[in-house]
Amino acid sequence: MVGLIPIINIVWLIPAFPLLGFLITGSAYKRLKHRQAGIIASAMVFFSFIASVVLYFVLRSSGQESATVTLFDWIAIYNMNIPFAFLIDHLSLTMMLIITGVGFLIHLYSIGYMSGDERVNSFFAQMNLFTFSMLLLVMGANYLVLFIGWEGVGLCSYLLIGFWFKNPMNNYAARKAFVMNRIGDLGFILGIILLFFTFKSVSFSEVFSQASAFQSGAPVITMITLLLLVGAVGKSAQIPLFTWLPDAMAGPTPVSALIHAATMVTAGVYMIARSSILYNLAPITLNVIIILGLATAILAAVIALRQNDIKKVLAYSTVSQLGYMFLALGLGAYSTAIFHLTTHAFFKALLFLGAGSVIHAMGGEQDIRKMGGLSKTMPVTYVTFFAGTLAISGIPPFSGFFSKDLILSKAFEHSVLLYIVALVGALLTCFYMFRLLYLVFFGEQRLPGHPHESPRVMTIPLVILSILAAFGGVLNIPSFLGGNSNFSNFLQSSVISKAPEEISHSTEIGLILTSLVLLSLVILLAYRTYVRKALVPAEEGKSIFFFNRLIERKFYIDEIYTEVFEKPFGFLSDFLFSKVENTVLDPAVDGIGSATSGFGTLVRRIQRGNISFYLFAMVAGILLFIIFILIV
Repeated sequence: MVGLIPIINIVWLIPAFPLLGFLITGSAYKRLKHRQAGIIASAMVFFSFIASVVLYFVLRSSGQESATVTLFDWIAIYNMNIPFAFLIDHLSLTMMLIITGVGFLIHLYSIGYMSGDERVNSFFAQMNLFTFSMLLLVMGANYLVLFIGWEGVGLCSYLLIGFWFKNPMNNYAARKAFVMNRIGDLGFILGIILLFFTFKSVSFSEVFSQASAFQSGAPVITMITLLLLVGAVGKSAQIPLFTWLPDAMAGPTPVSALIHAATMVTAGVYMIARSSILYNLAPITLNVIIILGLATAILAAVIALRQNDIKKVLAYSTVSQLGYMFLALGLGAYSTAIFHLTTHAFFKALLFLGAGSVIHAMGGEQDIRKMGGLSKTMPVTYVTFFAGTLAISGIPPFSGFFSKDLILSKAFEHSVLLYIVALVGALLTCFYMFRLLYLVFFGEQRLPGHPHESPRVMTIPLVILSILAAFGGVLNIPSFLGGNSNFSNFLQSSVISKAPEEISHSTEIGLILTSLVLLSLVILLAYRTYVRKALVPAEEGKSIFFFNRLIERKFYIDEIYTEVFEKPFGFLSDFLFSKVENTVLDPAVDGIGSATSGFGTLVRRIQRGNISFYLFAMVAGILLFIIFILIV
């Protein structure tokens, strides 16, 4: 019990601060000045970050690896007893620090980026509400509290994607994200129901302790993990529920950075890592995750090669990187997946905010074919964006090198073929990111105007994130480089990773050197194409026009979904409305109403106020009742 009292006192403050920020900015949004709303919202997330840091040190000094804090008894029906409780352990602390730390920098950036928007106060209220919901998701001590946060971030995503709702396309993108997430959530709900019927509980501690009694491959565990996986696929944008994420770029750029790069889309990764004990007992599900993750990583990387919207390139990059996290999960390397989630939060938030800085300087322009030469006029944005590009490409010593190399080595341990395919995806990532960098910041400016560096309230978060992207890898330096894999060891008490088949240090060094040589060749190829030859996308690939066209149209996946799902559903809706509702249901309802009214009119005629008639009717009724009883 040592240290439990201060833990209880601190824990509830962490989600309370952003919730308070939402209530203040949301209720007083008409009275607050825009900058005041931004400062209040940012301060609340910063206080939550400070509380998370304090909680980390309190938990560490107490000697505990985890603590469960029950706020109140929530649901108590027959044999169902579900408290509203938080689980504080190394996994939830990692997520809390990412959400509040990166979230604070994005809120701070938003003060400059959203300046002048007439609904900026509502924007900050919704961002605070999202932060609160995401904290609930990662702090919940059972699947039901987790699910409340899960649905909360889904609602906030819908609101923020469609924030500029006057554009119909933004509303369509928000609705698309909401519907596709609800498809995944249906599987998640069914998984929670099956969990309760199997274990008579949805608490993590009780479920995981009872799961040890099941054998590996038990059908019920496989079904539970597959249903939970459906929810993760929807939230983390994996095949086939990934098309909503690129369209979600319709929201303001800080939304893309916070929700669709650093936090919300990683919720599925967190949920599977949290349920590692269950997934270790479901080898079939793990194989499905490997296939989904690798296929998503490659498909999204290929599509990103031909995108010309700066945010769409980063969106498909996010889908691809989430695929690598799923690959690590499928391999049973849960701590590796969380490590890549952490480094990805650093460099992808940096890249999105850098893209927002470019868009801000270009007056809202997002087409990279109209950019160029911005390294001269936007030096801070260029240097920080360059750092993010090196990190996501896996160039040492940047953070992405350590996390992506760890995933590739885990893939090599599992299968050489798996390693080769994963390496191809990494090379594609390097090419499209340097293509983006060269087209935006190198060459001559292709659009008339006078772009300028963003204000300091936007560049300071870029600088901080670039430092994290550059040096975040020191959290988990592997043993062959003289480290102790501190991050993986830190998560050992929270996630149960499968024991890998260790490869020799010489083999691992050989894999790294091979990867670096190939990455260097890819960077040189991109430099030769987009700097030396100064080609722009409109001039590329005329000899293989069909394949380029196929990639540019994203393999027509959206069109296929429209033809296979949207149009038949729309046709069925129109048919039911015109042929069933208008011709059957409406007349039936109206008929019942008319019949009831007519019967009432008929009965009302009997009520004449004649007492003699009432006595006669009463006696006649009694006689009929007696005759009926005698006959029966």
